[in-house]
Amino acid sequence: MGAALVFWPRLPERPNPGRSEALPAEAARNTRLGRSLAEQNSEHPGESGIHPLYGPLDAFAARYLLAHAAERTLDVQYYIWGDDLTGTLMLHALLQAADRGVRVRLLLDDNGVEGLDQTLLALARHERIEIRLFNPFALRWPRWVNYFTDFRRINRRMHNKAFTADNRATIVGGRNVADEYFAAGTGLLFADVDVLAVGQVVDEVSDDFDRYWNSESAWPVETLVEPGGGDPIARLRREAARIEHDEAASAYLDNFEHSRFIERFLDGRLEMLWGRAELLSDDPSKILDKPGPKGLLSDQLQETIGLPQERMYVVSPYFVPTRTGAKLFTELARSGVEVVVLTNSLEATDVAAVHSGYSRYRKRLLKAGVKLFEMQHLSGQERMRGTGPLGSSGSSLHAKTFAVDGERVFVGSFNFDPRSARLNTEMGLLIDSPELAAELEETFAVDVPERAYSVHLDDHGGLYWIERTESGTLRHEHEPHTSVWKRMGVAILARLPIVWLL
Repeated sequence: MGAALVFWPRLPERPNPGRSEALPAEAARNTRLGRSLAEQNSEHPGESGIHPLYGPLDAFAARYLLAHAAERTLDVQYYIWGDDLTGTLMLHALLQAADRGVRVRLLLDDNGVEGLDQTLLALARHERIEIRLFNPFALRWPRWVNYFTDFRRINRRMHNKAFTADNRATIVGGRNVADEYFAAGTGLLFADVDVLAVGQVVDEVSDDFDRYWNSESAWPVETLVEPGGGDPIARLRREAARIEHDEAASAYLDNFEHSRFIERFLDGRLEMLWGRAELLSDDPSKILDKPGPKGLLSDQLQETIGLPQERMYVVSPYFVPTRTGAKLFTELARSGVEVVVLTNSLEATDVAAVHSGYSRYRKRLLKAGVKLFEMQHLSGQERMRGTGPLGSSGSSLHAKTFAVDGERVFVGSFNFDPRSARLNTEMGLLIDSPELAAELEETFAVDVPERAYSVHLDDHGGLYWIERTESGTLRHEHEPHTSVWKRMGVAILARLPIVWLL
């Protein structure tokens, strides 16, 4: 009997790539961004300026134009980077920055860059660009094999999102870099939220980037990817040029290329909300299941915020409260705290398994007095209406934000689900801002009832959904606008012991 051939992909020995750090404060102050912000920073010592990015076009323009405004450094960290129109344009913007002498550090979770190996490897050969992949796959293709050979590690991902220019301005929020986050094309569009931040909190974001960049889970791309044929950098330049002259893409580019966003920003005319802001972030060693003391964002939230006293408005596209979370929300509601939650409906969610984890807690939450709304799926032009804290209307909700007691707002990557709490790393800004809290509360009062189903219990304990339409209200006795087969599939998933994975 011959010996069996066993294939077991393993990561190579990780080299010591050397430490690097964010641009020092003194050097950062001497950049164009630093000089333009000097007066505002001096007027608000120890504070941070916040400008919300609600619309997808503004969100892309802010990143793209910051990349072109940077003079010294760009520190960029994302979970997903698409091999598509916006992903190509942003990679090209980073390449152009490096060409003019900007140091670019690009940290990407390895789960979200499929198809980009050769492009990333070629970019990393540029003398001003470094690229590291977080928690990498040992086998580059087919990647799914890694889930069978190393599931415990591969199942944990870096979900953080940040874009920082010259250590003077940063963008933090829920959006990844891909067409569905920036309304490019006619396919899926996520309704999402980011904030542009300046001032004190930028140093915290830069320090946190350094912590992830220098962690043992961040691998230089060149240690993982074998060189292929051709010239990926030349292809990237050609593709970016083709996109810029493509008739379909030019319509998208015209929406922001004449934007006055950066001009207003650099001239100090961009409206900023000034106050206290704090970065909350998981320890990167959470990926290895060994976070240090106070290393979990969920613990930081609880310690920093405490329990809401009057009201809490939650936006979470993947809302799986678990028994512990359901107990907390029900106790808050029964104590008189107004608790209102917006998540995706079954028709709008892009992950039906997550909806199954949420659905098992609906009745319990409603019985306690928690108000539940489920975002509708919108298509065509109607999905672009609305510019408030949920961003433009989209095919699916992706924003992660909540407001507490009309005083504080969180914006980041953290979902109220077990994956965010226990498996993935997350980050976000906790902002002391009655103005932003009021905007979110107004959205729940005005926009959410028009764009989401309200969920209720009938006299017999059954669920029903109310939909507002131009001709009146509709009552649905089951998950609106879904097939019986989809509902059956979710019901089956809800009975499986998979909540810890969601």
